[in-house]
Amino acid sequence: MNSISPDLDRQIRHIIRHCGQQIKQLTANQFEVFQKGPEDYVTTVDAALDRQLSAAFSNLFPNDGVITEENAKSRQLFQSDYSHFWCIDPLDGTEDFIDGKHDYAVMVGLLQEHQPIAGWLYAPTSDQMYYGGTNWGLFQAIADYPAMTLPIVQPPPLNPHACPIVLGYRDQLRYGQAIAELIPAARFYSLGSFGLKVLEVICGRAGLYTYLNRRVKLWDTTGPIALAKAAGLICCDLDGQPLQFSPEAIDLDTLTHRQTIVVGWPEYVEEFRPKLKQAFKRRTLQDAMVS
Repeated sequence: MNSISPDLDRQIRHIIRHCGQQIKQLTANQFEVFQKGPEDYVTTVDAALDRQLSAAFSNLFPNDGVITEENAKSRQLFQSDYSHFWCIDPLDGTEDFIDGKHDYAVMVGLLQEHQPIAGWLYAPTSDQMYYGGTNWGLFQAIADYPAMTLPIVQPPPLNPHACPIVLGYRDQLRYGQAIAELIPAARFYSLGSFGLKVLEVICGRAGLYTYLNRRVKLWDTTGPIALAKAAGLICCDLDGQPLQFSPEAIDLDTLTHRQTIVVGWPEYVEEFRPKLKQAFKRRTLQDAMVS
């Protein structure tokens, strides 16, 4: 049974959309960009939305853990004994946002006993909300129109001449050549937001999405993986092991996943996961030899 009541879902969607719609207003004035780490950026827009979302969800769920990307102290809650954690990314795809692109999103995901069970993804530039989860289904809502079921579309059958794979820009630079050598039919493309990449697979525009550089964190993955599981997709690592969200599988300082990530339709994962693993090992060995 779905643990999110219709009234609670409406409140959650209202909070997320309200925050997301402020992005245009917040960017009307020049925003600032700061570097948190190597190739890791945050803006004053991220920070403002983070504060609002953190306060709103803490008020709505006072007995749950609320973890947000820009509140470093909140990461310590993951080691507490909460049964529910709300993992919030105020602006997923920050680099695309900084570059003036449109592929960013506001994302919220719910972990129950360290399992992703529900997610909400709001794309401000198109005013579209995607949401749902385990024992619930998948839905989309555009602007103020009533929500409707999100169609789950299987990708085209495996094709020896063209295979659409979502692969992040950095992974394309590092692993693209090795993958193409083993999967000549691979056709790579990417979007900024992790969540929007997963939606490409749910909606059948790609057979799978793979994330190899092990920098993705709980607030990036919880909501999108909940949606992927609700769609019946396989969510595993390159060894075929299910994605884990327990403290044993997460770096507790940064809440980064230790696993590589593959999200895809069963036929595509069965066919390509071993080749992706081989390409990953080949490039990793080459890097080791150079260093």
